[in-house]
Amino acid sequence: MKIYIKNMACESCKIVVQEALDELDIQSVKVGLGEVVTRKDVTDADKKRLNIKIKKAGLELLEKKNGVLIEKIRAEIIDYVYRSDDKPKIKFSVLLSEKLNHSYGYLANFFSEVEATTIEQYLISMKIERIKELILFEEYTLSEIANKLHYSSVAHLSTQFKKTAGLTPTHFKLLKKKRRLTIQEL
Repeated sequence: MKIYIKNMACESCKIVVQEALDELDIQSVKVGLGEVVTRKDVTDADKKRLNIKIKKAGLELLEKKNGVLIEKIRAEIIDYVYRSDDKPKIKFSVLLSEKLNHSYGYLANFFSEVEATTIEQYLISMKIERIKELILFEEYTLSEIANKLHYSSVAHLSTQFKKTAGLTPTHFKLLKKKRRLTIQEL
């Protein structure tokens, strides 16, 4: 079961939540920023007790519908990045607003509160991971990748890739080839 928690922004928050879970004998699989995955369903009474414990640290359980909204935003981002060929070339903010029937401002603020990152940064991170995959599979040129992921140009893709990954797409591709050569030489 997933439980969503507002205001989790650091490792200390995770520790506070884990300690509260342990005190209430709620077994967790994962405690991440903004969410907890438990082994079993948690009763409403246990959720209420958990909420009381974590409120002391400025944290708060989110209602189920809010957690669902976060998952819908994530799913739309993943769908947009991995199925970008099928998507019209319109701004992602417009697409997301239309799909989820909320203003982008509302979705962006809500996402930032829960995830401690912006929708834009999350989208960029997903795109960069997708670019890495496409580079490693060597199916597409950088121009084709830029077009596929709705970048205005290869230069824009390269700049964003370098800013996020710390190296250019070309250097990333060369590292892969060097690694491959090293393995083949063994």
